[in-house]
Amino acid sequence: MADRIRSKKDYARRYVKDIKSGDVWSVFKIIADFVQGFDELGDLGPSVTIFGSSRVDENHPYYKQAVQMASMLGARGYNVITGGGPGVMEAANRGAYEHKEVESIGLNIELPFEQHPNAYVTKGRTFDYFFSRKVMLVKYSMAYVIFPGGFGTLDELFEALTLIQTRKVTGVRLFVIGTEFYAPLIEFIRTKLLAEKLIEEGDIDLITVSDDLYFVVTEIERSLITQMSALEQQGLDDTKYYHSLSSYFTDRHGAGEGSI
Repeated sequence: MADRIRSKKDYARRYVKDIKSGDVWSVFKIIADFVQGFDELGDLGPSVTIFGSSRVDENHPYYKQAVQMASMLGARGYNVITGGGPGVMEAANRGAYEHKEVESIGLNIELPFEQHPNAYVTKGRTFDYFFSRKVMLVKYSMAYVIFPGGFGTLDELFEALTLIQTRKVTGVRLFVIGTEFYAPLIEFIRTKLLAEKLIEEGDIDLITVSDDLYFVVTEIERSLITQMSALEQQGLDDTKYYHSLSSYFTDRHGAGEGSI
């Protein structure tokens, strides 16, 4: 126990020193997090990020749902991105890992406890900083899927929701799995945030809550065209990311699978 506490304190001191010091080398390390992330993920093709608790085991219903959802996405040619750790993250990587034609991506975070890369990652990277990791988790995804989780998952839910609300990302869908789990939160948003006019009526529609995994996967597939149109409207149709989406779309239609 003493070693665990000491490890946490040492980690916290190093993290605070990196962020708050004037050390230029700390800045370079932060930049390196971004540069390597952009380089490794920029041409992935259609990808979906799945968030959720690190504290559920393989016998938990949330774990089993995440495996199923990621497997459904992998079967359709979508890469799956997670935080790379245990629990729901491991489950999602595990489902994607079944499909060798897609990447099972784990963007891990260095922590003094709990977070170790899971065994089902085919492309991984460990970040020093939450903020750079969070950018990579959302930047190259065409949809975000939020399973039940704790503080970290709720942080990621509202981070993703804010990006969509403020149009910092466009054409991206947000799905919440766990209607019973999230019902009190959705009720709070309606009866407090909306009732007091702290959000717009249309902001509620940015969240799609469903336990129907087939529905979610189908809606993600439908959103591909919207994602491509949004990139075109922003003049980003000559980027690696756009070309990767376009190639996937062309391959699907070339294979005679019909419209998305």
